[in-house]
Amino acid sequence: MDRLGTGGPVPTFSVWDYVVFAGLILFAAGIGLFQAIRGRKDTGSEEFLLGGRQMTAVPVALSLTASFMSGITVIGTPAEAYMYGTPYWLFVFSYAIMSIISAEFFVPLFYRLAITSTYEYLEMRFNKLIRVIGTSMYIAQTALYTGMVIYAPALALNQITGLDLWGVLVATGVVCIIYCTLGGLKAVIWTDVFQMIIMLSGFVAVIARGAVLQGGLGRIWNDSYYGGRLETFSFDPDPLRRHSFWTIVVGGSLMWASMYSINQSQVQRYISCRTITHAKLALYVNMVGLWVTVSLAMLCGLTMYSIHKDCDPFTNKDVGASDQLLPYLVMEILADFPGLPGLFVAAAYSGTLSTVSSSINALVAVTVADFIKPAWPWLTEKQLSWINMGMSVFYGAVCIGMAGIASMMGNILQAALSIFGMISGPLLGLYMLGMFFRCANSTGGLTGLISGLVITLWVGIGAQLYPPLLKKTLRLPLSVEGCIAQNDTTTMTPFTTMTPFTTMTPLTTVLQNATSQPRPALADNWYSLSYLYFCPVGILVTMITGLIVSAISGGCKQEKVRPELFIGKSDLICFGFNSDSKVSDLIEKDPNHIQGLDSPVFFDNEIALKEKDQEITKL
Repeated sequence: MDRLGTGGPVPTFSVWDYVVFAGLILFAAGIGLFQAIRGRKDTGSEEFLLGGRQMTAVPVALSLTASFMSGITVIGTPAEAYMYGTPYWLFVFSYAIMSIISAEFFVPLFYRLAITSTYEYLEMRFNKLIRVIGTSMYIAQTALYTGMVIYAPALALNQITGLDLWGVLVATGVVCIIYCTLGGLKAVIWTDVFQMIIMLSGFVAVIARGAVLQGGLGRIWNDSYYGGRLETFSFDPDPLRRHSFWTIVVGGSLMWASMYSINQSQVQRYISCRTITHAKLALYVNMVGLWVTVSLAMLCGLTMYSIHKDCDPFTNKDVGASDQLLPYLVMEILADFPGLPGLFVAAAYSGTLSTVSSSINALVAVTVADFIKPAWPWLTEKQLSWINMGMSVFYGAVCIGMAGIASMMGNILQAALSIFGMISGPLLGLYMLGMFFRCANSTGGLTGLISGLVITLWVGIGAQLYPPLLKKTLRLPLSVEGCIAQNDTTTMTPFTTMTPFTTMTPLTTVLQNATSQPRPALADNWYSLSYLYFCPVGILVTMITGLIVSAISGGCKQEKVRPELFIGKSDLICFGFNSDSKVSDLIEKDPNHIQGLDSPVFFDNEIALKEKDQEITKL
């Protein structure tokens, strides 16, 4: 370790690293097989897609956190701290606000309606067309994003560890297909619990070893302070600033709310809980999990900066992209401990497996609920179970195919990050329009959704073509003065730096780097808007346009608007405590009653839903 942090090549995987990596991944697949064998008698569609609605809070919470931690997040978030400092740590406030919004507004609504697909609500509140559009938007963005999730960490780790790129890509997809197909949501959730432990262990191993080598966490903190990495709070109100207190707390909260409140991958988890109390608790425990995760990731980044402060591997061409910085550090400091680099790579791939498996399961759920069941309502539970498994295989293959497309079209890697955020904003605006405004009708909802989507695509694509200037992104300086080994012989072609999925920052593409087009007038204002404001812009445009069009088209004159489709006072936790005794009586009398809600009116409303199904008046 005499040459620690001085650049040059690092060791590659040992035999024990391969053994540890393969063992952990196979164990994850084994959990899926175990859940399949244990639950053979429960072959119904609801058991497959929602775990029979009998999951408890803690495993669901860990699963929610694990699905947020894709492989890009594991590798990319420390690189964020390394290059930009710790403003990203402010997302702890965003996670808290997101958890409150999701738990207190959306959980009661989805539980009351007993839905499988979140987009069922759009048909109940508006009409079939809006539901199909919402589902199609979700399927397109999720398939594209999942392919990128498989490809990006595989590419980064391939160039550092020597693992075969396409072998890893296919193996990742096959493992996910196996335990999604055979085990359903229970397999996904329990596998996520195991993968969450592996991911956090990978972070801890890097921080602990780095602290030993640097002489303690105090030295790491001191180096980070003098390197400008600890300037966390910036109250600059400029909406063009990439990360400030306001962009993260305001924009980031709504962006994450759009992911946890209406994204099928996340909603499917907490509506699988046996009671609404467990569902809300899962979101709040998940909030703590996100705090721990982002804190460990930030500490990893600061550890990386302390070691490489005098010799930046990226500038020194030891790595070809910022996503390779953490794998490079791992091989540099953990290679003396056979098996630990394998643990870290397993951590990164656990993040990938978690995201891919949750995406596959959610894609199957929305496809079956929104397309197959309405088209063929006579299908039996047994037939639906076979369709569920077949769709898992199909979507797994699609996601592997998307990874192949991503490998040929470099721009798609960055574009997928932005598109994910751009689509979520208008959709969340549509849900809020339906939940809070009785005057909103289907004409207003459709117009608002299209308007919001057009605006966010405009600003997002503009930001891709004309990225913000460096004075807005505020990348911190890095040095190569301490480099002993100048890596001039490298054959790696640096590709455009990617940031973690959690930031969804539109980035410079290879195409734009190669051209010298003059920047248009909008490039330095509208197109430079912080990526965290894409979602709020989509929400506001969708809601304002929707309300105006609804008012013009007679939304205020609607009749028979079902009250259970709106958020009421009894849905909030602070108004639900006074009915605990009634709820417990209700559960004792009806043990099959899976809601366990804060208000027993939910059970009555479930019955009322079925009775009123034919009376829905849609405008």
